[in-house]
Amino acid sequence: MSKPRRLTGIAGVIIVIAAGSLSISSLRNEYVVPIIMYHSVNPKSDPLMKRLIVSPETFERQMRFLKRHHYNVLPLETLVQLIKEENVPPKAVAITFDDGYKDNYAYAFPVLKKYNLPATIFIIVNEAGRPQADRLSWDEIKAMQGSGLITFGSHALGPEPLINVKSKEEVKMQVSGSKKILEQKLARKVNLFSYPEGMFDAGTRQLVIDAGYLAAVATKPGKKYSACDVFALKRIRISENASNMLIFAVETSGFYTFMKGRSKFKYGKK
Repeated sequence: MSKPRRLTGIAGVIIVIAAGSLSISSLRNEYVVPIIMYHSVNPKSDPLMKRLIVSPETFERQMRFLKRHHYNVLPLETLVQLIKEENVPPKAVAITFDDGYKDNYAYAFPVLKKYNLPATIFIIVNEAGRPQADRLSWDEIKAMQGSGLITFGSHALGPEPLINVKSKEEVKMQVSGSKKILEQKLARKVNLFSYPEGMFDAGTRQLVIDAGYLAAVATKPGKKYSACDVFALKRIRISENASNMLIFAVETSGFYTFMKGRSKFKYGKK
């Protein structure tokens, strides 16, 4: 058996062990379609962004892993529709990025093209092309969109978590105003929203629906929201910890949330 096959096999064994006394049907109920979340893909480390940076080498290994193991890597919009239809195929996964770091163009985009893998990048609209040159320019955004592999969504106008914004009108502007600007810039419908820092409340969720988005992603929506709620889709943050392909295999298994909740299995700090 090859090493990649051993890794997925071992991941399956870990999940079975973690399930303990759960029945197969109960374990199925723990499955959450893996929507993986990146931020920066960069060869330079930064202690302040340790959880947000993945090296280009690790990113390529992860994308190669998905390709070699025949994961159904789907555009997020497609996955959303399949979730609504309750028709998600086996080994489905969606790749997303937050914030619109410039290194997404320099390091992640070539790898995604190499393996022909679709992804969604959520842009902080007011930071695109800013003078610091640490965010994607509009020309880079349009080039990535033109590849047919990259879809862009809104990460609001600014980075402030919307639950911290007291004015409902300001939250509405962050949600609907960012959509309008992106649609004007990209000359296409923008259907996906990412809550800044993954946080939201019921009011914000409703404003996203009212603005005409088809889905929204979060980080820890909590048990109040179903795993099938397309306006509270949970994502899994990928860090350099997942340079270990066993960890990455578990994170993309659909059972990572379940396993993380079982305290005796702490194979990587997240």
